[in-house]
Amino acid sequence: MLPDLTQYLWIAWLVLALVFVIIELLTLEFTFLMLAAGTLIGGLGVNLLGGPWWAQVLAAAAIAALLLFTIRPLLLRALHRSSTLHPTNVDALYGLGARVLRPFVDGDGSVKLDNGETWTARLVGPDPGLDAGSRVTVTAVRGATVEVSPIIEAAPGEPTSERSI
Repeated sequence: MLPDLTQYLWIAWLVLALVFVIIELLTLEFTFLMLAAGTLIGGLGVNLLGGPWWAQVLAAAAIAALLLFTIRPLLLRALHRSSTLHPTNVDALYGLGARVLRPFVDGDGSVKLDNGETWTARLVGPDPGLDAGSRVTVTAVRGATVEVSPIIEAAPGEPTSERSI
């Protein structure tokens, strides 16, 4: 007399759903979350309603496939929409404006960036005679030194946009 194992199938559905959720926590792609939902809604749902084992498997597969192809793309799109890249650290310095603190001697000087940081600077190109307070823009970062180029202030008849030499 062997027991009918199909009466304990609900335990298998719960364990399978738990395994899918654990795998989802490691992958974070919503694939195994959709499989877990299909397992719980289709497999366990039909089991609790008294359906045969093949109907449970069929319902779990159908619901998981439906969720994978409908809900998962919407979730991924919403997730990636909010993850725009913002430059940080050194990457945020490129193109940043600055004021000359100490005039350049042999191409080396000191600038205060618009973000408030003071950096050792190297002038790119010939020195147009920048005085303290002149505007420059960061073109590159080389270790603890920024490379800067001067900004020409617009003449009275020109638009007020800044131009690099």
